Amino acid sequence: RPWRGVQEALFQAVTLLVLSLALVALAALLWDVWRDGAHRLSWQFLTSYPSRLPERAGILPALVGSVYLIALTAAIGIPIGIAAAIYLEEYGRRNQWSQIIEINIANLAAVPSIIYGLLGLGLFVRALGFERSLLAGAATLALLVLPVVILSTREALRAVPKSLREGSYALGATKWQTIWYQVLPMALPGILTGLILSLSRAIGETAPLVVIGAPVYLPFIPDGIWSQFTALPLQIFNWVSRPQAGFAVNAAAGIIVLLVVLLAMNATAIWLRDRYQRRRAS
Repeated sequence: RPWRGVQEALFQAVTLLVLSLALVALAALLWDVWRDGAHRLSWQFLTSYPSRLPERAGILPALVGSVYLIALTAAIGIPIGIAAAIYLEEYGRRNQWSQIIEINIANLAAVPSIIYGLLGLGLFVRALGFERSLLAGAATLALLVLPVVILSTREALRAVPKSLREGSYALGATKWQTIWYQVLPMALPGILTGLILSLSRAIGETAPLVVIGAPVYLPFIPDGIWSQFTALPLQIFNWVSRPQAGFAVNAAAGIIVLLVVLLAMNATAIWLRDRYQRRRAS
């Protein structure tokens, strides 16, 4: 008994130490980025186009391109992922074929993002002729987020009590009516959590976009889904690879902008989720 208590205390101390080290490292990285790039942030930086001169370079095409890209990625990936999860969880049979599908979906969630870039290059850019368009980039990132969306949605659906379904059936509702009016509203907070995680990963991805040939330098804003595009991670990658010190400062400022966009997107999704939960509770 005493030795077990010592083990638990030691384990808690080790985990607390590891957590503290991780937080300190994260804080050091954020402080370093803020120290280098905060003074570069300005309205001129946000509304200017890229330039060969670091003091004139701006981030507008990359910022707008990232917003368009993540919106189109969500429009493609979220409906397909939720629909696939509903079918697998509510309609699919429990047999060997479904187990193979589940294993492959779980494996796809851990596949490196560059593999999705190769898939997007072969399928969307070349086979389907999308070229280096905004649609090709969004479709590639939609493939990237699909496994996470499917897995998180299935877990949220599993968390809904079976008694809720049985009560709906007892009142004469069909299976689809039960799913639409009872199961999905109850599972929505969990689904939104999975969407936050998946889109947060997508907005920071660079490798898939580099592989499909998205330009790192773009002097205009995309005007449609077939237009060429760039994104914040690509612009940051381009500036980091430049030898001039001014571009390193621009890269730090771009990282801050990307973090702000990411936090704003997550905060909006969390606010919507919490608001929906409060409305359901009342």
